[in-house]
Amino acid sequence: MFAEVLLPLSIPGTYTYQIPPEMTVAIGSRVLVPFGRKKIYTAIVESVHDVQPQGYEVKQLLALLDTAPIVRHPQLKFWQWMADYYLCSMGEVYKAALPSGLKVESETFISPNADFEEDLASRLSDRERVVLDFTAQRGRVQIADIAQATGFKTVEGTVHRLLDRGAIHVSERVIDNYRPKTETCVRLTLQRGDDDALHKLFDQVKRARKQEQLLLAYLDLAHWLTPGSETREVTKDELLQRADATAAVLSATMQRGIFETYKREINRFAWQDAHTQPPPALSDEQQRAYREVHQSFKDHAITLLHGVTSSGKTSIYIHLILDALELGRQVLYLVPEIALTTQLTRRLRTVLGNRLLIYHSKFSDNERVDIWKRLLHSDEPCVVLGVRSSVFLPYAKLGLVIVDEEHDSSYKQQDPAPRYNGRNAAIMLAQMHGAKTLLGSATPAIEVYHRALNGQYGLVQLLTRYADIQLPTVKVIDTKLARKKREMRGLFSQELITDCRHALKRGEQVILFQNRRGYAPIVRCKECGWVPQCENCDVSLTYHKFTRSLTCHYCGHTLTLPTLCPACQMPGIEVVGYGTERIEDVIDQVFPDEKISRMDLDTTRSRASYDRIIDDFSARKTHILVGTQMVTKGLDFDGVSVVGILNADTMISFPDFRSHERAFDMMEQVAGRAGRAHKQGLVILQTSEPGHPVIEFVKAHDYEGFFKHELQERRQFAFPPFVRIINIYLRHRDEATVGEMAVRFSQLLRHTFGNRILGPEAPPVGRVQQLFIRQIVLKVEMQASMPKVKKVLRGLYEQMLTLDGRMKGIRLHYDVDPV
Repeated sequence: MFAEVLLPLSIPGTYTYQIPPEMTVAIGSRVLVPFGRKKIYTAIVESVHDVQPQGYEVKQLLALLDTAPIVRHPQLKFWQWMADYYLCSMGEVYKAALPSGLKVESETFISPNADFEEDLASRLSDRERVVLDFTAQRGRVQIADIAQATGFKTVEGTVHRLLDRGAIHVSERVIDNYRPKTETCVRLTLQRGDDDALHKLFDQVKRARKQEQLLLAYLDLAHWLTPGSETREVTKDELLQRADATAAVLSATMQRGIFETYKREINRFAWQDAHTQPPPALSDEQQRAYREVHQSFKDHAITLLHGVTSSGKTSIYIHLILDALELGRQVLYLVPEIALTTQLTRRLRTVLGNRLLIYHSKFSDNERVDIWKRLLHSDEPCVVLGVRSSVFLPYAKLGLVIVDEEHDSSYKQQDPAPRYNGRNAAIMLAQMHGAKTLLGSATPAIEVYHRALNGQYGLVQLLTRYADIQLPTVKVIDTKLARKKREMRGLFSQELITDCRHALKRGEQVILFQNRRGYAPIVRCKECGWVPQCENCDVSLTYHKFTRSLTCHYCGHTLTLPTLCPACQMPGIEVVGYGTERIEDVIDQVFPDEKISRMDLDTTRSRASYDRIIDDFSARKTHILVGTQMVTKGLDFDGVSVVGILNADTMISFPDFRSHERAFDMMEQVAGRAGRAHKQGLVILQTSEPGHPVIEFVKAHDYEGFFKHELQERRQFAFPPFVRIINIYLRHRDEATVGEMAVRFSQLLRHTFGNRILGPEAPPVGRVQQLFIRQIVLKVEMQASMPKVKKVLRGLYEQMLTLDGRMKGIRLHYDVDPV
């Protein structure tokens, strides 16, 4: 028998391995397989057959890791759809889907050959001798350790030469990263029912009162003397607490042979009964929307809930979740950012108790494995609250999928493959399970709203705020005019500062939005104009004052800010522009008595930092929150009355067909943070183009008007939702090579796709991590079959490989439905 297995690699198709006679494998099980000369990988069994492959020797499976499949139906089918639609391999989907703790891999180790003797014929170079001496000292090392210790940038070639000469051995060690959570339990060393033995134990401890109390406490906790009951496992901690004893007392009883301890594996997210509260009562408008969603689900598998900010969409979600749980089904609740899960967790926990599971990248790998195993081994109704990666979990009875803030670009995975959209993947996952999908947003994606109006999706609207609070007033500040009147202080107009001061005096809170992190986006020499550039990417470095460093936000390259200009040796270094770090600095000077916090990628590296920032602002311990787009994503703060959008121009003028949609979404969403508790809020929007159509639509909170305006332009220039966009990226270290290959490949594509091909051209950032980039745009009809498109593109790529061997050195990938 033979198994077709998936490897966690970017290679097309499956690989065939022979199943040893003593091994019984099932589809979806994990197996260890040898691959290449030395590597060992965890593979997933995709199918089993008895067809002998011809033309090559088939390797055997090394080991079976699971007695039962680690994935369940329809996960493999879902992986196949994702690989076909997003033009990648199933191996790449598998690598993204499973937590690392479930992917056992091998690590390469170098060890010295004790029998090697250097002679004239095999004299070592100085570099080789350094590597061999270091290996001999350590006995067994990894290549990365050699590079770090010796300072050699590339040691692979040296190691290869030493291997050819027989100076070293290469071995593999299989690494299992998963560590289950365990707790120490205590048990008696005798069999239950052996009363004579139990009496002897009491005789041993009758002179040791603490040990006797420990024995009595154990008998009580374990229900040892209760007729007809099963013996209960007793943990070390609860036993010591019940007996009011120390670990030394327990150790003494173990030395007497009374007790013994053992480790018990426990789930980090074990099912427990928790006290819950009734769901929030719905207003008349919310009740109407709730009924309409149920009615829409009868005719449509997918429904869009278009509700303005602060209309109470979350309360409707909770009632729909409880309906699904009553039917014994599971629910997936997707949010775009981890920050949202922090605030939602408390709200949902009070209603759902421990039926709520959280899943996102800030969890440790062990925690993610435990959630995976909990869902895999149980079909009890529960709710998974998570970000886009939650679509990969092994659901058993998925009945409802909720995608909150469905328009958000954070649902799109950028790198590595699969470059999927969490919203679209969730819709397909729900269809495969026969579940319903609810999309919620105050500013729906153009494509989604278009489908809803065409009847492909159901549409329910909730256009009034909860408790009939008015949408915030939007005050537009013309920064050009304000500068002429000398009413600007850096990036802050006098009106903005005045309105913030009045709000803070009333005990209210302020949010300041600037979609750029760091201290300043540009550093330059005012004497000669020198600007520090990243050595790996075609971008200038961003200044971070806290670390006094210049950092590339594409590759992470960092320099220390120089005191003198490296070009002219003059002390003329100055910073230009405003990031969130600089805004926080300036606002602290303007409002020295107010507590200020900042929310961006730099301040939210850990899970605890999200909680701290949001908790402090919710509890009004901080009064001003400065942030990037993280603050726009559905967060609910009762005390906010003023929101300042500091620079709308950078969002509107970005060179991309979605820039106006993104700008409208961000500004309307951040405006929605103002005035959420019994009072209308104020939004101050600073721009040098107050008459721009997007600004006018934001000012009027007119999503319908914006949609019609944007749709007309999309139709005129053939952009989504009227076509599907596929970006084709080619990368290479040599600019001339990638330019020539991109031209030749685009010509080949035009022979098949005609005028659907645009480009090639360099993107706005034409070099990232020392690789030059060229972009080709393919527009295909919405009804086109993506598996067929994938097959055609694969064929053209293979044809290009035969025409020009240099294509092998080109890194090629596809981005379907870019955002």
